[in-house]
Amino acid sequence: MTESTHPTDAVRLSKRVAQQFQCSRTTAEQYIEGGWVSVDGQVVELPGARVASAQSVVLAPDANLMELTPVTLLLHKPPGYEAGLGLVTAATHGAPGAHGSRSRGAPQAVALLNAQSHLPEDAAGTRVLLRHFKQLECFTPLPTEASGLVVYTQDRRVARKLQEDIETLEQECIVEVAGQIADGGLQKLCHGLSFNGRPLPPIKVSWQSETRLRFALKGIRPGQIPAMCEAVGLSVRTIKRIRIGRVPLAKVPEGQWRYLQPWERF
Repeated sequence: MTESTHPTDAVRLSKRVAQQFQCSRTTAEQYIEGGWVSVDGQVVELPGARVASAQSVVLAPDANLMELTPVTLLLHKPPGYEAGLGLVTAATHGAPGAHGSRSRGAPQAVALLNAQSHLPEDAAGTRVLLRHFKQLECFTPLPTEASGLVVYTQDRRVARKLQEDIETLEQECIVEVAGQIADGGLQKLCHGLSFNGRPLPPIKVSWQSETRLRFALKGIRPGQIPAMCEAVGLSVRTIKRIRIGRVPLAKVPEGQWRYLQPWERF
């Protein structure tokens, strides 16, 4: 990042911060990744950035390490993007970890997470930092063709909650359908159908409009909603997940994301 005519004059930003402000290299890196360090008036979040001695390095007066807490991001995934299970990192170019979903060829939804796609009206008031897009885990998979709420988190507590309780957390989906529903079809959707040879437990299904159904169910399986609709004479056009547990997608447009607020609980 330096334009010095003497390349050998450049050092890592973390080294410069540690020397200039008399702190450890680890603390220096935390300050940098926390967005507290600017070079020639521009905030730089990469500890490995190269700076020359002639460049001005400033540590913000209100710099602290208290805000280095893990975050949880709520993405409105558009159709056509894959959101699988597991760890996603920049090193894997957004590929899912060992528990990734089975679709192939679709772009990864995690690639949509960046500062530019952050919801401008986000009420969380959190400063967007590059480190917020690292070491994210997803335990709320969504079919590639579906849209809606997908959760990515760095927070071990949130990850454990979703990993352990996803089967018992109620998920709400809006499903656009076509066709003529069979007589008594709505009642069958609520209770009386089977999937993969097993009877389905009672769920809540209601009409939202002439072509949209609202599903509220737990332990949803891939392909379950289309199969249920087909069983009563309907075909699915779109599926949009709008809530997981007590956390709603809210008014986040497709392709944008917001932070999980401290008071929100799944």
